[in-house]
Amino acid sequence: MAPHLLLVEDDEALHRGIEFTLRQEGYAVSGVRSVADARTAVLRQPFELIILDVQLPDGSGFDFCAWLRGRMDTPVIFLTASDTEIDVVRGLDLGGDDYITKPFRLREFLSRIQAVLRRRSAKTQFPGDAVLQSGDLTVYLDEMRVEKQGQPVPLSMTEFRLLALLMSHPRAVLSKEQIVQRLWQGESDFLDDNTVAVNIRRLREKIEDTPHDPQRIVTVRGAGYRWNG
Repeated sequence: MAPHLLLVEDDEALHRGIEFTLRQEGYAVSGVRSVADARTAVLRQPFELIILDVQLPDGSGFDFCAWLRGRMDTPVIFLTASDTEIDVVRGLDLGGDDYITKPFRLREFLSRIQAVLRRRSAKTQFPGDAVLQSGDLTVYLDEMRVEKQGQPVPLSMTEFRLLALLMSHPRAVLSKEQIVQRLWQGESDFLDDNTVAVNIRRLREKIEDTPHDPQRIVTVRGAGYRWNG
């Protein structure tokens, strides 16, 4: 069955063009043009991916993403006319999986969609058992689920894979380049320089009791990261 995507874009011409292209590529597409309709759509049925414009007539795509992340972990790719660092970081901080600036190249657009879907559907390939344990933190690889002190920790797909990667290599120093190679293989040409650091920060905020003084993810000289667990 073709992946079902939700397109949230209010520009009529761009909406029609994107929807036509995605259907030509074999995707099933549902299209809406407002935050309100997007909320209704995701509560009505599941989607494999949401392509989300930032500026919508009844609100912000950022606000919608924050609302979404409190309910489900559906991957989100932001579409925006702004490529300023603060907007890129904000989108990633809110749980976005990728960020594409308008106007965009069609090849890059399709490549990013395929990459996010590939990461979503791929079996988690980490050495060792199906369950990783570190203190009060438990990672269930087969179920893509994380618990802290027995309570669920909501993580995006990228955050989960990053956590599993670090926990499966305890006390080993992984450079930014190694993390990119493992988690974003084939996408490095399109990857923003802030992506790894932002995802590390988001992960810290979700798993640490005091994120400003992390006990698990340690940054070492040379932009490397080590898991202390």
